[in-house]
Amino acid sequence: MPHRIGIIGGSGVERPEAGYTETVVDTPYGPALAWIGEGEAADVVFLSRHGVEHDLPPHRVNYRANIKALQLLGVDHVIASFAVGGIADDIPPGGIVAPDQIIDLTNGRDFTFFDGGESSLKHTPFTEPFSPQLRVAIVARGAAHGLAIRPTGTYVCFNGPRFETAAEIRMAKAFGADMVGMTAMPEAILAREVEIHYAGIAVSVNWAAGVKGPLRVDFGALESIRGKLLPLMLDVLRTTELNADVWSRESGD
Repeated sequence: MPHRIGIIGGSGVERPEAGYTETVVDTPYGPALAWIGEGEAADVVFLSRHGVEHDLPPHRVNYRANIKALQLLGVDHVIASFAVGGIADDIPPGGIVAPDQIIDLTNGRDFTFFDGGESSLKHTPFTEPFSPQLRVAIVARGAAHGLAIRPTGTYVCFNGPRFETAAEIRMAKAFGADMVGMTAMPEAILAREVEIHYAGIAVSVNWAAGVKGPLRVDFGALESIRGKLLPLMLDVLRTTELNADVWSRESGD
């Protein structure tokens, strides 16, 4: 199995450019659609979270199939892109964050590979939900790609597909959330369960509900940096050396 790196594309980054072959990966949790790079991109697997036409809502994404597909294709570290709403004052539309923490407020999703029985039981440490090594590299390499990236931030994950109420955002802010989205969970924990090093790049496309008046989504903010985002991801994934003891250090145990 060749060593590969992975990119999970979210809103605004649905599919790779030319030079990738579309592949359906059969997993125990259902099929997953991926693209495997060719030539100089032969080490890259690109997975479109919401489908090619962006017609799969966040609560219907088959997160287990997606992460298992990456594992089966030999991916051991991945960067995911997120479109988010800014809660903190310094995450306006167009703001970019390398999140370091998650508050999970989702429900009804298949959130583990370890359901007991034949799949056994495992309590997975999740103190640091995003790989600190990849996150630090994202921030450090951002400037070389013309991107100013906030080095930390707490991502609160709601179910969607509706946007949140102003009261829910006030609650999330009181919890310590800096941004809101709908897809980081259970994606992050599933990656951790199969020991895929996982980090994210979040781009604000709106102020969260009630923060700065009426909610207005502008994917133009994401589209305007797309040409810089993918090269940054590949740069970080190809150049960051992950220490062998990273799991014990990242878990905090």
